[in-house]
Amino acid sequence: MASETEAALAATPSDGPTVFDKIINKEIPSTVVYEDDKVLAFRDIDPQAPTHILIIPKVRDGLTGLSKAEERHCEILGRLLCTAKLVAKQEGLDDGFRIVINDGRDGGQSVYHIHVHLIGGRQMGWPPF
Repeated sequence: MASETEAALAATPSDGPTVFDKIINKEIPSTVVYEDDKVLAFRDIDPQAPTHILIIPKVRDGLTGLSKAEERHCEILGRLLCTAKLVAKQEGLDDGFRIVINDGRDGGQSVYHIHVHLIGGRQMGWPPF
């Protein structure tokens, strides 16, 4: 698989279906750790820490990245972060965790369906690159 940087450089912003839509529709298997009517959380296939979970909205509503957020997206953005907290507790990340939202090519975004990375289970370094 290409590096994350290469994947981000090759990705094309689009409102069309993404790999995450296929995961939501159960066309591609995933290891789901949390699901409700609004969001889906599943394990990353290329984890960067012992715990690496992606949290996505089930309906994109034009929210391909954080820079595309509008007032109507405030509720789902809050839901993504509250779900991250809930999943972190469920995963036993009591000593802390990191939340990452990549946005755009330079931000390392390779899938244009907003998503939150919940990363934990080890000490995080700074800066994060």
